[in-house]
Amino acid sequence: MRGRLATQQARLFSSRATICYSVASLLTSPLTDGIAIFTSLRGLRFCIIYDIMRICACVPNEAQFAGFIMDKSIYDCYVNILKSELLSALGCTEPIAVAYAAALARDTLGELPERVEISVSGNILKNVKGVVVPHTDGLKGIDAAASAGIIAGNADKELECISGASRSDLERIRHYLHTTEFSIAQSDSGCIFDIFVRVYAGGHSAGVRIVGHHTNVVRIEKDGHAVLDCCASADEASCCPEYDLLRIADILAFADEAEINDVREALERQIEYNSAIAEEGLKNDYGARVGKLLLKNFGNDIHNVAKATAAAGSDARMNGCTMPVVIVSGSGNQGMTASLPVIVFAKHLGSSHEELLRALVVSNLVTVRLKARIGRLSAYCGAVSAGCGAAAGVCKLRGGSASEISHAIVNAIAIDSGIICDGAKSSCAAKIASAVEAGLIGMEMALSGTNFSGGDGILVDSVEGTIDNVGDLARDSMREIDETIIKLMIKNRRENIA
Repeated sequence: MRGRLATQQARLFSSRATICYSVASLLTSPLTDGIAIFTSLRGLRFCIIYDIMRICACVPNEAQFAGFIMDKSIYDCYVNILKSELLSALGCTEPIAVAYAAALARDTLGELPERVEISVSGNILKNVKGVVVPHTDGLKGIDAAASAGIIAGNADKELECISGASRSDLERIRHYLHTTEFSIAQSDSGCIFDIFVRVYAGGHSAGVRIVGHHTNVVRIEKDGHAVLDCCASADEASCCPEYDLLRIADILAFADEAEINDVREALERQIEYNSAIAEEGLKNDYGARVGKLLLKNFGNDIHNVAKATAAAGSDARMNGCTMPVVIVSGSGNQGMTASLPVIVFAKHLGSSHEELLRALVVSNLVTVRLKARIGRLSAYCGAVSAGCGAAAGVCKLRGGSASEISHAIVNAIAIDSGIICDGAKSSCAAKIASAVEAGLIGMEMALSGTNFSGGDGILVDSVEGTIDNVGDLARDSMREIDETIIKLMIKNRRENIA
């Protein structure tokens, strides 16, 4: 089977090369109207057109081709965004980021820490408090995540740093947690995403700080001296300026024109990992069993199966499942919400595998577009953005036009933008189901030509303007709400302990 596939691929590549060189020969011939030939190439994918241009070495009268094909810098940017966003992670990413920082601090110290001090931003507190740390047999909290990283963490694996933990490590993690002095405080740095872990042993100390996103290590120190020292900005957007290039029209053009092999590896891993954990969540009892309950009570309608599958992945992930997921915008829940409904619909519709991959390009990049303006962590539930992404991806699978996909996004925003984020926990699965449902309603509206209008609430007449409004609402206006949520959660934690 593999040999046959390789032969087919070789023939495909040979045909592509033949096309490229033949057209290039015509373009460079003094007897040929190159402009006319290029005009006839509009149906070809970007990769073939780019190969032709490369063979020709240059394109005469380049100004005449402005807007003809996607700008190469934007193309490369989108490829890089997908590769950097679609990472594998074990467990909820905020506690795993704490574990990663702790493992790196232990390595820098060079011995088992006797005392641990941890300072984190309020949003980290919020997202670590209620979620189970994998490989800990049900432990929750910042100290549990740090203990797992110190005892069983491999910092080289970053967001999969505790994936190699064994059963014997579990006993050591519990013992370390109960016998080591931990000090946990809320950071006042002003950074929404901020983790600082300092460890002590034998008269020495080491510290690691992560700012902005889950693996962005900005400082490593040993005995007060910097081993690594990078600029840490309170403005998360400054870490990712290329995200400003994301636009819905360009995302859709990229999904159509991309050489799929440029992003295949990340997308295939997303399909494999996220489908597997969703299946696990549907088979076994995790958390509130939202996914299983949806299937049991509402049946096998395709919309319900899409909701249930995404929810089941979250059921498992929020409650200690040791299977990895592929994240987007720094979140496994968002990674599953953006991908699983698209995967479910592709199977239902009988879509080709390439059609599925291109639809996942849309769903992931639309999710990133929405979240880039909001920020990694906020009081605005990230599943809402991923539900919009899923709607866009499914709409593409169903043959939706660029206008219909844009309307699907706007409709979904209009339906579900009021959901708050009060931390990672079991109820995230239900919020995911709600976000997927809103996305699918928005998509069905768009495909039937019935849409919400600009001027309705926060909506404006363009998809980009509406997305920007959501960003302003979630990033700026909801900061006070976020602070109130964090205060309530800390208060609840104290009352539960008492």
